[in-house]
Amino acid sequence: MASLFKDPTKLSAYRDRRFSGSQEDFERALLASITVYVGNMSFYTTEEQVYELFSRAGEIKKIIMGLDKNTKTPCGFCFVLFYSREDAEDAVKYISGTILDDRPIRVDFDWGFQEGRQWGRGRSGGQDPTKLSAYRDRRFSGSQEDFERALLASITVYVGNMSFYTTEEQVYELFSRAGEIKKIIMGLDKNTKTPCGFCFVLFYSREDAEDAVKYISGTILDDRPIRVDFDWGFQEGRQWGRGRSGGQMVDMVEAMVMGDLIVEITIGSDTEMMTAMGMRPQRESQIMNPGEEKNPRFRESGDSDDDEEDDRKRRS
Repeated sequence: MASLFKDPTKLSAYRDRRFSGSQEDFERALLASITVYVGNMSFYTTEEQVYELFSRAGEIKKIIMGLDKNTKTPCGFCFVLFYSREDAEDAVKYISGTILDDRPIRVDFDWGFQEGRQWGRGRSGGQDPTKLSAYRDRRFSGSQEDFERALLASITVYVGNMSFYTTEEQVYELFSRAGEIKKIIMGLDKNTKTPCGFCFVLFYSREDAEDAVKYISGTILDDRPIRVDFDWGFQEGRQWGRGRSGGQMVDMVEAMVMGDLIVEITIGSDTEMMTAMGMRPQRESQIMNPGEEKNPRFRESGDSDDDEEDDRKRRS
C-alpha cells in the first residue's frame, strides 16, 4: 500500500565519493548510522530552527551546519546526530519532506560526519548547482555522454510538479528573479491544449539557468513545491504531455534535487499529485488508507499538521 511517509529501511542510491570503503561497507554504515543528512534547506535556515524541528524525533547529540567554504555562511544542508538509531529512523521517516522555511527538506541516513564534510563542494565554495539529474529523456537521440554535455551547456530548465492552474505570468514572475528570460514554453495537454503541470524556461545565460536550479527548485508555487532541473534543450513537440489522455504520463520520478518521491495518480478524469513533502491533496482520504500511520513516539510540540484539527475539536 502506498504511504506518504518515507521508508526508513530504504537507503539512498547516492554514494558519497569521500567514503573510502566498498559499497557493502557503505551500506552497512548507513544501516547502523545515527546521523542523518538534511538537504534542500534554505540558506537562511538557522541551527535553532533545525533543532526545534528534529528534536521532535528524539534527543539530538549535535548539529553541524553545512557552510560555504569562502563566506562561512550556511549553504543549504546540515548533519543531525542523534543518540539512538531509532530516533534517526524517525527523522528519516517522519520529517523528510517537511516544509521548513518554505522549502521541502530532504532527510537521508548518512554514513557519519567527518571533519571537512561541513564545507559545500561547489566551485564557489557552496553547494554545486550543476549536479545533474539521473533522469534521461528517452527522446534524446545521442549517447549518455552527449546527453550530459548538453545538460552542462544548457540554458534551459525543466520545471515539474506544477499546478495545472499555474499561469505563464506566474512562472515569469518567479523565474525572472534568477535572470533575464528568453522564452517560456508551457506544457500542454495534447487534446485540450490546457496546461498539464510542467514547462520549459529558456534563459539568455548559463549562469542564470544555474541560479534557477540552485535557488528556485523546491519553491512553493500555487501551493506546490516545484522541481527545477537542467534540460537538454527544447524542441518542437516536447510541449505536449505524454500521457495517453494527452496530459502528463503517470510517472513516479525520484528528483535528485529534492530527493523525495513525487507520485501522480490519475483517478477517472481527475489527477492528484501526492508527495512525501507534507503537501497532501484534498482527496487524499479517497486515495489512501484513511487510517493514516502515525508515530506514537513523535513529539507534537510546535506547529504540527494536526493543530488545526485539534483546535476545531476543542471548540466543538
